[in-house]
Amino acid sequence: MRGRSFVGVGLAIGVAVGAGVGLAIDNLPIGLAIGVVAGVLVGLVGDARDRRRDRRGDGDGGHVSDGGGSSGGRSKDAQDQDSGSDGGSDGGGGDGGGGGD
Repeated sequence: MRGRSFVGVGLAIGVAVGAGVGLAIDNLPIGLAIGVVAGVLVGLVGDARDRRRDRRGDGDGGHVSDGGGSSGGRSKDAQDQDSGSDGGSDGGGGDGGGGGD
């Protein structure tokens, strides 16, 4: 969820729940304060989980990859094959270079 934050969502839900709790205990300011604090905490936890998931690469985070970059979106194995690396079985690789006259 790049560029977005869960804090706003958590805050909105926290205020709504806090208002309900405040009315139930007949003390609206205390209920709202508890709701704001709980909402911000829930939002921060959601943001931290989202950042950790993006850093590990478990989720796409809502991003669509365009395959850009120097590798053109290919895997490392495909890059190695193009560069002439064959894993060392014959020590070869590359084009062989030029020749003499």
